[in-house]
Amino acid sequence: MRRALEDWRQYVIYAGFVLIFIFFSITLGEKGFLDPNNLLNIVRQTAMIAIMAVAMTFVLSCGEIDLSVGAVAGLASVITALAISAFGLIGGIVAGLLTGIVVGLVNGMLTTGVGIPSFLVTLAMMEIARGVAMWTSNTAAVPILDRTYNFYFGSGSLGAIPILLIWTLIAAIIGHVALRKTTFGRKVLATGGNENSARFTGIKTHNIKLQVLIISSVAAAIAGMLYAGRLHSGRFQLGEGDELSVIAAAVLGGTSLFGGFGSVVGSIVGALMIGLINNGLILMGLEFSQQLIARGVIIILAVMIARSRR
Repeated sequence: MRRALEDWRQYVIYAGFVLIFIFFSITLGEKGFLDPNNLLNIVRQTAMIAIMAVAMTFVLSCGEIDLSVGAVAGLASVITALAISAFGLIGGIVAGLLTGIVVGLVNGMLTTGVGIPSFLVTLAMMEIARGVAMWTSNTAAVPILDRTYNFYFGSGSLGAIPILLIWTLIAAIIGHVALRKTTFGRKVLATGGNENSARFTGIKTHNIKLQVLIISSVAAAIAGMLYAGRLHSGRFQLGEGDELSVIAAAVLGGTSLFGGFGSVVGSIVGALMIGLINNGLILMGLEFSQQLIARGVIIILAVMIARSRR
């Protein structure tokens, strides 16, 4: 009986996704919910959340948390836009990725080397990254005129397939294989499951935590670069509030807030579910403030599910 209940909880995200999709299809079908362009827009709008949620799956599975992803996305978008105007396409891409690596290194070293909880480190980094982005951009949007960048980092399509869908699939495949099929993934789950036991078996848990925090920041930087490519500009506001959506997507998808278990596929479905609900609420005509309330309810639901899995 207990095993059956645990199996049900594992797949509740998929059942919930299908039920919500059917509900909106019936109630909002006449308002264009099932229109292919609308469904592709859901994919475009949730791609950045999904990519960050893949990396957050590793962080949470490891027993840590990263609250700075949204701000890092905004900072990377600004740095990339400034670097493209100064050094060109390659310089911009390198600068964006370096932003994520540097932030991840700082987060990881303060967490594993100094011993400050990742919750506090990344909370402070969220403020620092947002401030640096505002400072370097003078709070103004930084335009990106490079068409190649804008095509491959956000606004392009290969036939009917949006580039952002391809980025999402790449992140999902790499994340799933890394977590389920590699030694690194097993070490991440072992570290989050029982850090002391993992250390006694020879796993360098501090190195594992450092690596997952770097992965999280790099994924956030890539998300920021995609935001910039889609909007043809870098803006400090990009990614604002995304940290809650990213964590909610990962937890809704089955990843434990307390470490030891994670599901990359579930995190992708969780991100799509949040996008699905946001899209449905917009078609229903709800105001932005009401959408925020609904998002908060989703997060509460995610925490309740997480506690039930503990």
